Amino acid sequence: MKKQLQPETLMMSHGYNPEWSEGAVKCPIFQTSTFVFKKAEQGKAYFELAYGLRTQEADESQGLIYSRLNNPDMEILEERLKLWDGAEACAVFESGMSAITTALFEFLQPGDLLLFSNPLYGGTDHFVHHVLTKWGITVRGFRPNATREEIVEIVESSGKKDRLGMILIETPANPTNALTDIALCKSIADQYSSSGRQVVVAVDNTYMGPLWQHPLQHGADLVLYSATKYIGGHSDVIAGACLGNMELIQRIKVLRTFLGNMIAPHTGWLLLRSLETLKIRMEKQAENAQVIASRLSQHPKIAKVFYLGLLTPEDSVNYEVYHRQCSSPGAMISFEVVGGEHEAFTFLNHLQIVKLAVSLGSTESLAQHPASMTHAGVAPEDKIAYGITDSLVRLSVGVENAEDLWWDLEQALEQIQNV
Repeated sequence: MKKQLQPETLMMSHGYNPEWSEGAVKCPIFQTSTFVFKKAEQGKAYFELAYGLRTQEADESQGLIYSRLNNPDMEILEERLKLWDGAEACAVFESGMSAITTALFEFLQPGDLLLFSNPLYGGTDHFVHHVLTKWGITVRGFRPNATREEIVEIVESSGKKDRLGMILIETPANPTNALTDIALCKSIADQYSSSGRQVVVAVDNTYMGPLWQHPLQHGADLVLYSATKYIGGHSDVIAGACLGNMELIQRIKVLRTFLGNMIAPHTGWLLLRSLETLKIRMEKQAENAQVIASRLSQHPKIAKVFYLGLLTPEDSVNYEVYHRQCSSPGAMISFEVVGGEHEAFTFLNHLQIVKLAVSLGSTESLAQHPASMTHAGVAPEDKIAYGITDSLVRLSVGVENAEDLWWDLEQALEQIQNV
């Protein structure tokens, strides 16, 4: 009887046979632009699949053509990423924004309605409000903890209820850790879907990574990642991913072919390396974050801490959604210092171990000021509405010693009163 192996075990070998590469234990970097066909008929068959001209047969695999379409490093990476989310298919990209924008362009047309959760990552927010609208797409956002009735009312009042094309969710939200109920959004999508038109539910799962939340299990059609973050995990690569069923991801891949925003072989190879340690890295980061969040919540210079591990039953809606959707509180903490931008900057400028930098999910701890950095382009009224205040700091907790991290945070907080 064959044992069903866990993803962390399969990360070492799944999708790769050493015999393909002279017995090399690890998949090499296939630094080539093009691949040789055995015969012309084979090339024809490969292109038919790549261009979406016919449906892939059950026992047929997509052959190697050209590294803009596919590459061994890219394909093995996609096979391994599927395992974490239990997805049928995966498409990887040169950045998280490439994954997000490609999905939006594939499933939305001029005249359609996009419904989205708030707040969104600053780059996504800008694309939604300032790029999609140029293409004649109507966009409507809903606030955290909005009820089903409130969200439906937004759709109905838009005048575009028959053109709802996608519900885009970021949960937990960057930078506030606000939660959105995936199953609730799926039920709304089903309400507005028809036999000839599916309303796609896409979830940006970057904050939870592939370990702590699995949106497909809660009704999502697509899962999106900035693979730069936990999947890469070392602040040395830019990449993105989109996962879902075979039909939807094939559409994504066809558009990726013509946009040319696929991942490079070396980037794919780096991510294959990172996947081998993903679980132990993320578990250590979550362990550290729980220590740090607890102590921050009791510090006199901290006004408020936003961390899923601090939710209580009194916050009934978020508490229930968190325990239903997530398996860990994660390693992202946001907190408001007592004061405003000046006090937040004072804290950030005195950090010695934690790096003052954007991005998240890496082995080193990173801190930044969302209102003036990652979310600088968000409309001022939206920042106020969704809690992106001048006193808010975002902290991505790394794998360092927790006591060393706390020493650094504490000494930086002490500087606020000295200024």
